[in-house]
Amino acid sequence: MQKSVAFLGLGVMGFPMAGWLSKCGYAVTVYNRTESVSQRWLNHYSGKTANTVAEAVASAEIVFSCLGNDDDVRAVVGGEAGALVAMKSGSILVDHTTTSALLARELAEQAQALAIGFVDAPVSGGQQGAENGQLTVMCGGQQTDFDAARQAIQSYAKSLKLMGDAGSGQLCKMVNQICIAGVIQGLAEGLNFAKRAGLDAQQVVEVISKGAAQSWQMENRYQTMLANDYDHGFAVQWMRKDLAFALDEAKANGSDLPLTQLVDSFYAEVQDIGGNRWDTSSLLARFEHGVDKR
Repeated sequence: MQKSVAFLGLGVMGFPMAGWLSKCGYAVTVYNRTESVSQRWLNHYSGKTANTVAEAVASAEIVFSCLGNDDDVRAVVGGEAGALVAMKSGSILVDHTTTSALLARELAEQAQALAIGFVDAPVSGGQQGAENGQLTVMCGGQQTDFDAARQAIQSYAKSLKLMGDAGSGQLCKMVNQICIAGVIQGLAEGLNFAKRAGLDAQQVVEVISKGAAQSWQMENRYQTMLANDYDHGFAVQWMRKDLAFALDEAKANGSDLPLTQLVDSFYAEVQDIGGNRWDTSSLLARFEHGVDKR
């Protein structure tokens, strides 16, 4: 028999992730607060839609959520009308939302009190990774819950690892975003330097990308950056949300994140020039718009 799962949240990530579960043979029930999106999902994949969270999760063995922020997760998963109270005993909640580690620990406690398993499982790879089933998934929780959900998560993952107790997945995602922020800023500075030095920036990247300067961002974003094309998935507003989690956590654990704090301020400048919804590679736009005065 098909394993019954539910997927809550059909944004640019959740939509294809739920689709991969369907294509891999799971009986998927989807819920989205904008019902028309659920109906559009049904035009692409096999499954069914639910009008309420409770209806979606009632018979699911595993419930997946991929929402916007901590408040969204609390609204959909917690509370009297949330997923947890409607889930059956012995089922597992896998939250793919990038949230604070504090929220992950809160959800783990709430789930345990209801005899429900919990895994915090933020992802990396962006919209492209979700659509291609090539996401990296960083998990926190109990080994037994992780093992029970592993095969389903692998429907859309190329890399999947349990990092530790609840909240560890979120902490690992913070490390991921800290590293990405610095790489994108370096690439933006390099491209701007190349152009101002009178070089063909595309030729520069074709050369240096074969050496130690190579990165995913360089390989996949330099052409669109040079074209001032910033409509490629993960938005500046979401990156700033993630960096805020990292900066808050750093204060709590005594970490020094000077570069992360600086890049976060640069993203604030991108927002000031209208780039709230541009993708994260738009750090180059600061130079193009003459924002950088340093």
